Amino acid sequence: MDAQINRFLELKKQRNAIVLAHYYQDGVIQDLADFLGDSLALARAAQNTEADVILFCGVHFMAETAKILNPSKKVIIPDMNAGCSLADSAPAEKFLKWKLEHPEHIFITYINCSTAVKALSDIICTSSNAEKIVRSVPADKKICFAPDKFLGRHIIKQTGREMELWEGSCQVHEYFSEIGLMKLSKEHPTALILAHPECPENLLNYADYVGSTTGILEFALNNDNMEFIILTEPGIIHQLEKNASSKRFIPVPHANGCSCNECPYMKLNTLEKMIVSLETLQPEIILDDNLRLQALKPLLTMLELS
Repeated sequence: MDAQINRFLELKKQRNAIVLAHYYQDGVIQDLADFLGDSLALARAAQNTEADVILFCGVHFMAETAKILNPSKKVIIPDMNAGCSLADSAPAEKFLKWKLEHPEHIFITYINCSTAVKALSDIICTSSNAEKIVRSVPADKKICFAPDKFLGRHIIKQTGREMELWEGSCQVHEYFSEIGLMKLSKEHPTALILAHPECPENLLNYADYVGSTTGILEFALNNDNMEFIILTEPGIIHQLEKNASSKRFIPVPHANGCSCNECPYMKLNTLEKMIVSLETLQPEIILDDNLRLQALKPLLTMLELS
């Protein structure tokens, strides 16, 4: 492992590369990242980097977002197959049909979507800023929200705004076990439950705090409680334990009973693939420039509103 890390660091320096990684990556990748964050923080980091190469350790739509914001940079990803079930739930051609059926609506789209869907949207949002983005829309304007129906329902509950929702969801957050959560809560009665808003409402109803991955991290680190039950992809527990080793963080099991509720796409990225990616500068994210410019506008609107 040490030899691989040394090789990685050597290549990173040679390529003048920056490594951006999501909290759901394996711990070794998180530890090697120059910048670690959730979708909003990673979008901002991508916008501000001066590196020649962006090695994006996350999933495909995140790397595409980095390229949209940095057209002159070479953006590479360790594994091009690192996709997203939520993004896949909103094919661009079906999204366009939905948009044409709602000509008077403002389209707010969660960042977990393809470049083509971003290009059809009015404003992009993340789980960190979705409530703020929705509240920014004048009350007399109708809203369509895509693709995560559970995040959309949570925002409706928070804001009181009526919205048309796309029927999409994240395969990780949708299938946490409610029975497993209840069992853990009974076994750890003083534990606070921290949940991501991509979870279904029946799970969010148990939560003491609902927020983005960054929000969950900050809440747990700043709260005096010593035990927390975590309702999001368990990759975040690496950072929680790293920054608060005296506290206990307990993952919720999958609905089938196993402790395996990891994102299979996030876990496709490995140190070995990162090394190959820096050696070859592949796989590279390539976008049509007209499409990129169309997708850039709603992203910049989000960043301005955030």
